[in-house]
Amino acid sequence: MRVCGRYTVHPRFGPQINLRELHEPEPGSFDLEDLLDGPARGIEQMEREVRELIDTVQQPHLRALLERVFGERSELWAGYRVAPAAKYYHQAYRHGLLEHCLGVAQAVSAISATFGGIDRDVAVTGALLHDIGKLEAYTDDPQCIDLTDAGRLQGEIALGYYRIRRAIEEIDGFPRELALEVGHIILSHHGTLEHGSPVVPCTREATLVHMIDNLGGRLGSFDRLEKELAPGKRWSSFDRAIGGGAFFSDRAAPQERVEPQPPAPEVGAQIALTDVAAREAA
Repeated sequence: MRVCGRYTVHPRFGPQINLRELHEPEPGSFDLEDLLDGPARGIEQMEREVRELIDTVQQPHLRALLERVFGERSELWAGYRVAPAAKYYHQAYRHGLLEHCLGVAQAVSAISATFGGIDRDVAVTGALLHDIGKLEAYTDDPQCIDLTDAGRLQGEIALGYYRIRRAIEEIDGFPRELALEVGHIILSHHGTLEHGSPVVPCTREATLVHMIDNLGGRLGSFDRLEKELAPGKRWSSFDRAIGGGAFFSDRAAPQERVEPQPPAPEVGAQIALTDVAAREAA
């Protein structure tokens, strides 16, 4: 909207606009991208990093699955690279799914060598695919992200599992145990039954992906809250995603406002005012 009005700074409420008129802007007079939130990293950079990560997966069947999903001509990739990661809490903007899943996969890759017994290829594959159901669960309108009918009726976990299960069935000779491991990561990545997972994580790889996914989502909420803060504020209001207010120590501390003190009245005036107050009280 085009807003016409007078900008003022209220002594108590701060900056505000006294509106005079609102109207729709002329076509071509603004760039929609300037009005929408987006990832901190460039899209081309994130796409390149996804390719580099896929190149490190050695298991041939997992590599075939990832190439099927993330291939340049894949319809899944076309949607994956632009879809939001959520409706509100974290990365709720265009390219948010790519940013979130890439961050989770990179963290899983980095930490998988720290703990023994983790199959890195399985964990990285599951991390890249764990939220694939959001392609069907959310609308693709960047101005109004919402759940689709399929998202409301079936949920992103079920939608993602069946999509990847179908892709696996199209790959000749895909090992049954390997399919179970990848599917389990998708089904359990919310961690608990009350949070929407039909099963809890029962493998090292599924546990790792769940923990990093949860961490990525919570830290993404901090990014959202910081963007919403007014200049000079360091604390957000209570946020349901993190269970409290968020504090940002690197933001400039607000300066103490010194309220101007009225000049002290003369002695005679003080006496007169006291007499008036006494008579009114009587």
